Amino acid sequence: MQLNTRQAWARAMRRALAAGLLIALAGCASAPPRNPIAQWRGSPNHNMRQPRLIVLHHTQMDSVEAALLTLQTRNRQGRVSAHYLIGDDGRRYQLVSEVHRAWHAGAGRWAGMGDINSASIGIELDNDGASPFTEPQIRSLLRLLEDITTRLGIPPHLVLAHGDIAPTRKQDPSVYFPWRRLAEAGFGLWPREVRAAPPSGFDPCAALRLIGYDLRDPAAALRAFHRRFRASESASWLPGDAAILYDLQRQLMAMPPPAPPPKMLAEPMDGPVR
Repeated sequence: MQLNTRQAWARAMRRALAAGLLIALAGCASAPPRNPIAQWRGSPNHNMRQPRLIVLHHTQMDSVEAALLTLQTRNRQGRVSAHYLIGDDGRRYQLVSEVHRAWHAGAGRWAGMGDINSASIGIELDNDGASPFTEPQIRSLLRLLEDITTRLGIPPHLVLAHGDIAPTRKQDPSVYFPWRRLAEAGFGLWPREVRAAPPSGFDPCAALRLIGYDLRDPAAALRAFHRRFRASESASWLPGDAAILYDLQRQLMAMPPPAPPPKMLAEPMDGPVR
């Protein structure tokens, strides 16, 4: 009986040592790569990629399954991805961790910021670009925006269109996207119903730049502004544009400085998103 006890103890010790070795190997496998030609002296003074804005897209495809396939492989221009995809039934899919840089925005600028992929969360919406967005989809998007902006400390007004940050190349989401609905829920900018008249000498182009638009192609920037705020694709100034821009400028200037972002989290509050 004593021999059996010793044998059982030895077997337990071997199993414990094997488990410890597996854990150690797993830890090594998940460690960040280190340059073998330099001596490692790790510093704790760093953090994960910190997104500063959210970019919305429409897939312009026939189905969410086709969009998932493209986002996991490539399109005609090369490999593409996004952090999230929302189907027209409201189901949410996560394709890329928020701490990683998804390939969704391409070349673009906002408020003087380049390399939008490194500073943003990309959300694709299953929509063909010529149809209204569904109610379940918008409700699901609002829930996701609430989650992301709360956890990552992204200012809620920095929810942008792909067409906003790349006005010479992109038009998504289309004029059918309900920006006013988002603003009523606290996301993105929207002009108020009662607007003050712009003062004498007001420069609408300067206001367009202050909002964040890149004016290297003024007509493209104006078309992107109209798509979002006027449901129009016009590249010419429209009556009422100055009053809208003045109101948006006043809203931005009245906002307090953004608070320091919280520590970056890899997963949403509700756990992994389907």
